[in-house]
Amino acid sequence: MNVFGVGLPEIAVIAAVALVVFGPKRLPELGRTLGKTLKGFQSASTEFEKEIKKAMSESDDPNESSDSDLLNSSSKDNEVPKI
Repeated sequence: MNVFGVGLPEIAVIAAVALVVFGPKRLPELGRTLGKTLKGFQSASTEFEKEIKKAMSESDDPNESSDSDLLNSSSKDNEVPKI
């Protein structure tokens, strides 16, 4: 088991240090807070991924004109005829 490059023995040491520092009464509260924070990050990451996929699928649509096409067409319309 390898989470963020930290193996099981390292996680056990971190948990033991946390138990000594925070005590058995506050440790469950800290665990719940950490779990809620990680869940928030996960949902934000999922939402960000959906937005990126949506933007990429919209840009792949061949019916849409690109910015360069819009610039080229508007510059032709605004040209002043030479006399």
